[in-house]
Amino acid sequence: MAKFCLRCVQLIHKHNQYLTGIQIGFGTKIGKALMFPHYSCIVINGSAIIGDNCTIYHGVTVGSVRGPKGGVPHIGNNVVIASGAKVIGNITIGNNVMIGSGAIVVTDIPDNSVVVGNPGKVISKRGLEHTKYYS
Repeated sequence: MAKFCLRCVQLIHKHNQYLTGIQIGFGTKIGKALMFPHYSCIVINGSAIIGDNCTIYHGVTVGSVRGPKGGVPHIGNNVVIASGAKVIGNITIGNNVMIGSGAIVVTDIPDNSVVVGNPGKVISKRGLEHTKYYS
């Protein structure tokens, strides 16, 4: 019976991946209020850790690196990852961080930072404080 239930959960999970374009591994630890404003092409490694109140836009990868320095990202609270950004490897993203569109982040990012570019570079230590959202 347990194998049947597990298989049903796996089928529902796979079906939801096809419907939304969001692939989240089974072991992913996710905090409260994770938001995906736009679906499609989002991949999150099954060992990643994502904090509370995070927002992830389309085309984002939160992935691992293999080898001796391998590992997965640990993402803090109140983080916004804009479209097309890649957060890769055994790194820590602090709290209240904004990662810009298309940024490739492969190093630790301190709290209250704004990161852009390839490779990701901190351009501000004011975090989300001065970021404006338009609706």
